[in-house]
Order: sequence, then C-alpha cells, then structure tokens
Amino acid sequence: MRLHEDTIEKIRKSLDIVDIVGDYVQLRKQGRNFVGLCPFHSERTPSFSVSPDKQLYHCFGCGAGGNLFTFIMEIEGMSFSEAAQFLADKAKIDLGPSLSKTSAGGDARDQSKKQLSEGMDLLTKFYHYLLATAKFGKSGMNYLNDRGFTKDMIERFQLGYAIDSWDTATSLLERRQVNLGQMEKAGLIGKRGFDNKYFDRFRNRIIFPIFNPRGQTVAFAGRTLGDEKPKYLNTPESSLFHKGKILYGYHLARQSIRKSNQAVLLEGYVDVIRAHQAGVTNSVASMGTSLTEEQAAMLFRAAETIIICYDSDTAGIEASFRAAAMFQESNKIVKIAKMPEGFDPDDYIRKFGGERFKSDVIGASQTLMTFKMDYFRRKRNLVDEGDRLLYIEEVLKEISTLKRAVERDHYLRLLAEEFSISLDALKRQEMQMYKAAKRQEERRDRERPVILNRPDRIAPAYEMAERRLLARMMRSRKVTEHVRDMLGGTFAIELHQALAAYLYAYYEEGNPPDEGLFIQRLEDPGLQQKAVELSMIPMSDQAEEREIEDCIHQVIKHSKAAVIADKEEERKQAEQSGHYQLAAQLVSEIIGIKKQLNAHNAEQE
Repeated sequence: MRLHEDTIEKIRKSLDIVDIVGDYVQLRKQGRNFVGLCPFHSERTPSFSVSPDKQLYHCFGCGAGGNLFTFIMEIEGMSFSEAAQFLADKAKIDLGPSLSKTSAGGDARDQSKKQLSEGMDLLTKFYHYLLATAKFGKSGMNYLNDRGFTKDMIERFQLGYAIDSWDTATSLLERRQVNLGQMEKAGLIGKRGFDNKYFDRFRNRIIFPIFNPRGQTVAFAGRTLGDEKPKYLNTPESSLFHKGKILYGYHLARQSIRKSNQAVLLEGYVDVIRAHQAGVTNSVASMGTSLTEEQAAMLFRAAETIIICYDSDTAGIEASFRAAAMFQESNKIVKIAKMPEGFDPDDYIRKFGGERFKSDVIGASQTLMTFKMDYFRRKRNLVDEGDRLLYIEEVLKEISTLKRAVERDHYLRLLAEEFSISLDALKRQEMQMYKAAKRQEERRDRERPVILNRPDRIAPAYEMAERRLLARMMRSRKVTEHVRDMLGGTFAIELHQALAAYLYAYYEEGNPPDEGLFIQRLEDPGLQQKAVELSMIPMSDQAEEREIEDCIHQVIKHSKAAVIADKEEERKQAEQSGHYQLAAQLVSEIIGIKKQLNAHNAEQE
C-alpha cells in the first residue's frame, strides 16, 4: 500500500521518536539529544544518537540512520506499509481512506502476513473463550486452578483451552473464511494424508499464546493436561514467528523493566506467569535453555541489570553459564539468582510464596563472578590437589577478565583466604593473565573488520565543505538558493550531487526547511542514510555568511583543480600523439582556468 504524503507527515508529527525508540533502546539524555547502545550492531559504548528536535536517529558506529518509519522497518523487519500501520495505530490515525495499491508482490506479502496475524488473533480469542466458558473449558480451568493460576493471570496472558475435538478450531476458521492452507503452513491446524482434510492440531491442551513485543499473537504452545507426549506442542517458525527473536512475556514486562531498570530472565512460560503473579512483573523467558544473541540484545537495550534465574538442575546451571557469557562483554550488571536444588521458579513460588521468591531468590542474586566460582567448583574435587590447582587457575583466568581493579582485588582476596595462598603470588599470576587478555583483546580489535560507514580518515577540505553546505541547505531555503546560484551541481561526490539536486527540487515545490520532511521524501535508502548523517552534524543554529562562502570556495577550488588536472592529462596525450595544435589550445584553457581560480582566491581574501 502507498500512503498520501500528507498522511505520512501527519503520522510523523503525531509521534515523538524518543518515545518510539525508547521502547527498544534504553536512552539517556546527553545535551540536546538522547544516546544509547545501537540496536543494529553490537557495541559496548553508546554511539546511537536520537534527536528529538529533528525527529531523527543516527549511529556514529555503523552508520544506521533515519526517522520513525525507517527505525520500525529495521527493528521489526517490517515493510513500509506495515511500519506505517504500526505507527498510525500508536498515533490513533485511521489509514483506511489513504491507502492505494503498490507493487503486487509487496502487497501480496503484506496481505499474507496480515491474514495469518488475523487468524492467530481469532484463535487466541477463541481458545480463551473456550477456557472461560464452563460448558467447554471446565477441565482446562480445573487444571489451571489446581496449579494456582489466578483469574487475573489467565486474563493477562490470554491463556486458553483447546477442547478434545478434531475440528472445532478448523470449523471456526473455515466459517470465518480464513485461508486454511496458510493456517496449516503456520502449524495451527494439520492435514490428513489419506483424505486431505484439515484437522485441529491442538486438542485437550492448555493454550499459551506467544506474543511479539507489540502484543500480537505470533505462535502458540499447547500443554497437555495429563502425561501424554509431547508435553508441549508448539507451532513452528513462520513469517510472523522467529523463536530466537522473541522473549515470552516481554510485551507485558517492558514497562516494568524500564521502570526498575532491571530484567529477570526465566526459562519457560509457566515460570513467567507465576513470577508476574508474585509481583515480579519485569520477568521474561527465553522459551527454552538456549538464549540467542537477538534475545540478549533485547535485554541489553532495555535494562542496566539482568538477573538470570534458570532451574537449579545441571541443564539449568549450564544454560545460566552460557547466557551469562553473552552478557559478559557488555557494561551491564549481570547477576545469577540461585534456585534451591530441585526447584524451578514455579515450584518455589507455589511452595514458599512470592515474597520469599523476591527476597530469598531474586534479592539474593549472586554476582556473575561468584556464580562462576561456584560453577567451576562443582566440576572439581577440591580435596584432590591437582583439581584444586586447576580450579584456582580457572578462577584466576576469569578474574583477569574483570574490568575494574577493585573487583579483581576483592575476588583475589577471597581466593587467597579460601585456600590459604599468598595474596601477592595470586596477584602476580593474575596480572600476567590480565596483560595477556588485554593484548589478545587489542589484537582482536585490530583484526576486527572495519565498518565502512565509520569515518576512519580525515576527510579532505572540499568533502567537509560539501557536507557542511548540504547540512546547512537542509535547514535553510536561503542558503540552498545561494548554493544553487553559485555551484549548481558542482559537487565532487556523487551522493552529494544527488542530495543537492533533491534539495533544489524540494524547495522549488514550496516545501518548508524541515529536515525530517525532506528525508521522508527520499526514497533511496542510501541517500536517506547520508542525509540523516549530515543532518546530525553539530553546528550553530544560524549560518554565518563567511562559513557558507568559505565552503563554496573550497568546492569551486577543488572543482577547478580537478578540471585543470584532467586538461593537463589531455595535453600530455596530445603532445605524445603529435597533436601540437590541440596541446596549445589546452594550455591556453588551463591558463584561463588558473586565472579564474586566482581571481576567486583573491576575492576570498
């Protein structure tokens, strides 16, 4: 679909980019802008800047940049039409009358995803209705009541029940004219091989809808009421659902995470629901024991402190160790909540209550280093001298990776006291490891691929002049008209030439000096990104006449120097070919251009 420009502008002006980006990135104010960790590449120190004045964002590390629409398209993997609909919903703007068809392929993909989303939403409401209705949901509700789930949690997480029938959900979808083939592909229904008839995949199961960060259903998990196998039946990945990019409960926990600046990471659906019921509303789950980089990045951006609270069994401890390793390279505070042996969060809260879970488990979380010391200790027989030395070696290696000297000293003292070892000896060995780790880190930094968008060089004067002129032109019609009269298309860099041409046309159409509006009109992603980068150049609000003239002079100077160089090359070739008359003509032209350049230089002085 394509929106009218006035509708796009209405959406853009109705929302604040800081609020939109702030749902995905933890931002802090710095001067006039807000900064945070870039959501589009891995980094330890913030290089991502959001300008509330310009309603733009730009990463000075990877070069990503744009406005509200491009941000949502990138972060959510949406098409422009999907991003527009998403933002319009937030702004409470109806897009109905403003839509017109665009390319058939793009519209078909959007339509297919929309139909799938509507089908999942329909089933979410249907399964929830069945659970809440005594006639159909009695067995499902009895199961949840026996497990201690409150009515509030059942509503909050939209839990449902699939009755023990082969065609109840399928018949509903058919009556509502939902594409059954599409529902089968998404794993919501099945298809029999012998007669090609569709049937319900979920039967006699508690239904856990899985929501994306926007609160839309993207998948389902169904838990059996008894001991049937499999215990959990899950829908596969689809155009809407990528398991590694979703944290269960994140849509409900997001505000609490931001308010507390802390996220609690659990393993499964039931643990999250139980934790929310206990008041730990900043809890989410990785839906299994394998945390992905994408899931970790969501937590990176949302909170300063991450508490990992997995099961106390061997698999849970190993998963905690792996998850902790993903957070170690960041500047975040990582803690491990230690569950008593034989308990998961659900069991613990049911037995001891929510207050004890908050105080004795979450509140008593270990530091990451303490957890690692316990982890290594489990793997060694410390009575054995060889194992004891290996344990000390492992712990020293971990201590050497700590950034702060105070932390390293603290854990070295604990180690010295535990094994009655000389603190000085431990410090000497740890220092050797620390220096080796630093050298290895420096080597990795040197070998790390260069991000092309990062300015690794000092740009020549003409390039800097073109950049500043374009930045000023986006802010001023008067400057643009003056540059057009003096330079026209005389920009050495092709992207700059294109931006200048678009700016001339933009003002010719009577548009105001609005960087956000201009950037929105650019359809080429490369031009849009470059325009954002130039827009974020720090400069005074008002352009000095001298600044503009100096920049114009640098561009003209470079342009004429380039022409002279080309003509000198032509002259050499003419002389070598025996075309002396042409060579003499070129010499005359070169002298004329040099005179013009000298005269221009004299004017500048």
